[in-house]
This record gives sequence, C-alpha cells and structure tokens, in this order.
Amino acid sequence: MKILLVSGYFYPENTPRAFRTFELAKELSRQGHNVKVVCFSRTLINEDYSHLQEECRIDVEIVPLEFKDPTGRLLRRFMSLFLAWPLIEITSKLPEIIKKECKYDLIISVAVPHQVHWGLARLGKSLKDKCKVWIADCGDPYMGCKTDTYRPPFYFKYIEKRWCRLCDYITIPVESGKEGYYKEFWNKIRIIPQGFNFEESKPNRTYVKNTVPTFIFAGGFIPGLRDPKLFLEYLAHVEAEFRFVIYTNNDALLQPYKQQFGAKLEVRSYIPRTELLQELSSADFLVNFENGNTSVQVPSKLIDYSLANRPVLSVNSYELDEQNIQKFLNGDYSGQMQMPDLALYDIKNVAKKFLDLMVKNE
Repeated sequence: MKILLVSGYFYPENTPRAFRTFELAKELSRQGHNVKVVCFSRTLINEDYSHLQEECRIDVEIVPLEFKDPTGRLLRRFMSLFLAWPLIEITSKLPEIIKKECKYDLIISVAVPHQVHWGLARLGKSLKDKCKVWIADCGDPYMGCKTDTYRPPFYFKYIEKRWCRLCDYITIPVESGKEGYYKEFWNKIRIIPQGFNFEESKPNRTYVKNTVPTFIFAGGFIPGLRDPKLFLEYLAHVEAEFRFVIYTNNDALLQPYKQQFGAKLEVRSYIPRTELLQELSSADFLVNFENGNTSVQVPSKLIDYSLANRPVLSVNSYELDEQNIQKFLNGDYSGQMQMPDLALYDIKNVAKKFLDLMVKNE
C-alpha cells in the first residue's frame, strides 16, 4: 500500500505532532507499506534523512516555509490571528505538491498545523484522483480549541467545514474531544490516540526514593487554563524541604517564584524525549496540571508519565485539593491519578486503527 503522511513537524523535533508523524511512518513502513512523508518546516530543511531511507525505507521531503514574519509583536499577532500567518503558506504550497505526486492508497494529514488539512481541501473533489482515502488527524481542534487565549475569527469555520466535508475520516485522540468539532461531522470522527514504540521508549532507570521529595512537571503552561499559580502559591508556604523540577520552554508564569523558592524550584528547558523519560522515572511523583474546565484536549504527556511508572498528582488550576497535595509531599500516593491502559498507545495497535479505516472504506 502507498501511504503519504503530510505534517508540519517531524523528527528530530520535540513536539507531540512530530512524534505522531515519525512513529506512525516507522510502524507503517515496518509493516511493509510504501511510506512517504512531506513536512513543511523552517528548521528541518538541512536535516539529513538518508538513514531513514536506508534503515526504515521512508522517503522524506522537507518543504521550506519561506514567508517572513512581519516586524513588530502586535503586527505578528494580528497576522497570525486574522490571516493564519505564516502557516497559511502551507495551504498555497501543498496542492501543487500533491498534483505532482503519484496516486496514493492513503493520505494522512497530521495537525496541528491545521493548514495541512486546508491545503488538501483546496484540491476539492480532484483529490480523489490522488488518493483513495484521506484521513485528517487532529491533535487539537481549531475553531473549537479551548486552550488558546484567542479564538480564531468566525470566517475560518468555512475553511474548517470544507475540509471536514472532503475528508473521509477525522481522527482525534480522545472521545471527549468530539465537542471541539461540528456535530454535522461527528459521524466521520474516529478515536485513535497517540502512539509510541514502547520497546524504544521504556526508561531503564530503577527508581530509588529521593532524600527530599522530588517531583517533576514537563510541558507548557496556559494562563488561566493550565496554570501553576495556585499550586506554586501553596508550595510557597510549605516549610519542609522538597525539589520541584519543571521542564518547559515558556516560563513566564514561573518568573515571580524563582527567587522566592530558591533551590526548591528548578526550571529547565525541554530535552529529548528519551532523556526526559529517564528523568521522569527518577522522581518520587509527577505533576499534571489539568486543562482548566475543558475535556476537549488532554495532555499527551500523560503517556510519558505512564511509561515512567511513577505516581501522578493531578492539579486543578481553579481549586486545589490541599489535603491530597500534602499527602503526596508526605509520600502517601493513595490519591494518585488513574492512568490509561498503555496498550491503547502501542504504535502497533495505533497503526492498525488507521489501516482498518482504509479497509472499511474499500
């Protein structure tokens, strides 16, 4: 079977969508399919992917994004919000690339960015001349996104509805995520979670209790939604020793606390996923900040937390369960978060779910 994956992120980028595309490409190729990846990027253009062709038989084409960001923060924000700049360039480039391609049995477009869906939709019904089945995979919704500070302007709904009409299936990671999409297309939605090769992902570090309670959070923050403020305010009044390690690339919300906490708070930049898993497995427990009052989007980091095999303290950004937090600090993890069944995230099972959609459509 000939399969094309279209994405805005790919190996070695450290993002959930890069993992999604890379792991899926490897597994589909391992199962004997002809796999090509087209990725739109400003940063990967100089990457050498010859080893993937030799080792995994994956053909990778990196398409450079050339639109320049306008000067000035406010102008950039305006163009990003109202014109989907600069990712709108994908929408204009992708149709020409697809027209030059041979026919595929299956095309999977991986969002975010949603512009990969928009670009395929520009081909209209003629896309059927290029592929038998088109699956639009969505990590997060676009118009129905609940975790962004600003909502997209209303007119983008017409673009979203267009690709929803034209694709054969819409795949999302969790059942509750349906609420982020228009009900008229719910019949196309299938649930396919993030997938990983557990043989390559399992940490090999044996847990040893730390001399002081040590806990880790890894991921991004969203003011008012995935917000650490209440939790940090509580910890500020804890006199006992502890060490809270945070891996993030957006630490603006943490700045007021760095000096106050001193050595109790360590803020680190993102590290490769395999290294992160080793660090997570060495913590006494892990921290998950819930996405406010929405269940439409669920943090993909919970898979890594499950692999690390450490108790997880889930923190609500609006109302703290102080009693449970104190229990964790005292080594009592009876109130730990119930983690998902890891078998659901095995890349073999995830790839099968995509291929089953192909079979059902024949």
